[in-house]
Amino acid sequence: MNRVLVLLKKSPTLCLLGVLLSSELLDSTHAQTPTPAQTKVPWDIIQFGGREYVSLDSLKKFYNFPTLRRTGNDIVLEGKNLIFKLRVGDQEVFLNGVKFVCTYPVIESGSKVGISRIDLTKLIDPVLRPSYIANAGNFRTVVIDAGHGGKDSGAVNAYNTEKAYNLKVAKELKGLLQAKGFKVILTRSDDNYLTLEERVQIANALTEPAIFVSIHFNSGGRSAKGIETFTLSPQGVAHYGSDVKSSDFQLRNGNLNDSANVALATAVHGQVMAKIGRNNTLDRGIKRARYSVLTGVKHPAILVEGGFMSHPYEARLIENPKYLSAVASGISDAVTLYQKAVSYRKPAPTPAP
Repeated sequence: MNRVLVLLKKSPTLCLLGVLLSSELLDSTHAQTPTPAQTKVPWDIIQFGGREYVSLDSLKKFYNFPTLRRTGNDIVLEGKNLIFKLRVGDQEVFLNGVKFVCTYPVIESGSKVGISRIDLTKLIDPVLRPSYIANAGNFRTVVIDAGHGGKDSGAVNAYNTEKAYNLKVAKELKGLLQAKGFKVILTRSDDNYLTLEERVQIANALTEPAIFVSIHFNSGGRSAKGIETFTLSPQGVAHYGSDVKSSDFQLRNGNLNDSANVALATAVHGQVMAKIGRNNTLDRGIKRARYSVLTGVKHPAILVEGGFMSHPYEARLIENPKYLSAVASGISDAVTLYQKAVSYRKPAPTPAP
């Protein structure tokens, strides 16, 4: 336990360059916004395997990336304070160090390399252009969902139960957000059992704009470790870890916020990773799934998995109150950064004298 305390003290508290939606990067992010002339130029579409892909050359022009470099299968698009890394054949891409797990791998067809059109429009574009997400910043209410509770313990290890950790983070996060002026609603404030439907109903009963954050800790094999953040799978994108089925094309309640969902997930995932420190955990990335709480909530919604209780080292980390505080602090900071990013509007140019 002493080693865990030392590691947490040494880990960085905030790494803005590791988080795309940070105040420091707002100007550089919006420098990628296409000009009116560019928006009239059609995407260079590649047909491959029955799907549409967008060439990286046209992506470079559209978002105003000054450089595109390739070394073997590794590709880097680089702008001012903004680095987009991809690899041919891989589903994982990185924006300023934040990992995203795409639906389909990056492909090479002839002389062109492309990213799937659905991944570009539903995953990458909302992060590169958060201010294009209409009305996303118009909220002062945050719904915090402490997963499990009561008869449902969630994951269990020798130290504690997941339901207990979830609630500890939720309560600390509530205080941090209230101190910033947000109205905070907890789906549960003690060890009581709520169905998934009841959690959704609490959020959807709100008439004012809000965001929804569900807090969990993970379990798996003893080697499984790391932090991952989930958004609802967009229409036409498979549930996590499965192949696309006909039911995946059904429009769900939460799909109305696809762009806001991924922007919120980016801010939260990046900030939590930065608070905990990449030396202390593994970045499992931003992923998509059709979990019930994400499917039904009408507000922008994400689910955060703060580490694996089944991993020997991470179990000791999670038992440490400083670790739980880091998770809560990361989410709190991310809410502010997300709101600022999606509310940003470039000032009108000053008229000539």
